[in-house]
Amino acid sequence: MRSRHRPGDDQLVIEVRGLSKRYGPTTAADSLTFTAKPGVITGFLGPNGAGKSTTMRLVLGLDRPDAGHALVGGRPYWSYRRPMRELGALLEAGSVHPGRTAFHHLLWLAHTHGIGPSRVLAVLDQVGLSDVARRRVGAYSLGMRQRLGVAAALLGDPGTVMLDEPMNGLDPEGMVWIRRLLRTLADDGRTVLVSSHLMSEMEKIADHLIVIGRGRLVADTTPAQLRAGHDSLEDAFLELTRATAEYHGRAR
Repeated sequence: MRSRHRPGDDQLVIEVRGLSKRYGPTTAADSLTFTAKPGVITGFLGPNGAGKSTTMRLVLGLDRPDAGHALVGGRPYWSYRRPMRELGALLEAGSVHPGRTAFHHLLWLAHTHGIGPSRVLAVLDQVGLSDVARRRVGAYSLGMRQRLGVAAALLGDPGTVMLDEPMNGLDPEGMVWIRRLLRTLADDGRTVLVSSHLMSEMEKIADHLIVIGRGRLVADTTPAQLRAGHDSLEDAFLELTRATAEYHGRAR
């Protein structure tokens, strides 16, 4: 990757202001406001059904908000002529035709943005899929599909990266890899917004945390501040979000 980004560059900021979205009786985003900044790994946390994926879809313009706005570099994502060069996203690792090879999947995406084959080869190498790039995606494990999704997010060499649960299905080696990758992206001055249910990983990699529950902002803080007075970040998270969790139960 080219080191072309500077921490503090406002053109890379993800800005969510007063964002609201309802689907029938369900409120997915409720006057949600937060900012993800360059040079920082921002962890995006919340229980199941909290509205994390919906918020990311609203940032990408895949859904239209009922109120408020979500901007990337001060503009709606859909307004960019070549948006993948501005923000790269992973929302659903399984959304690739199983009969297509990883190389041809990325090559097709590259053509839509005027990106050459050399960049396809570079990101395949970056995510560790070079040796299986000509294999059909239907034969990939979940972890390999996750790596392919990350490759697609990095294809345009964007200044902003948004990843929804990128650690799902990764083995221990893959977890080390994704940690290092996210840190490299942030240290290069990029904005990194990443959701995860793995509190132990968020505790290791996140510089800042946005926590939501039932579509509302619950916390906008650092891992150390959130964990204060608790044995772990997971304990702090569970206490903070208990009232907003979709399911409640007691271990037996």
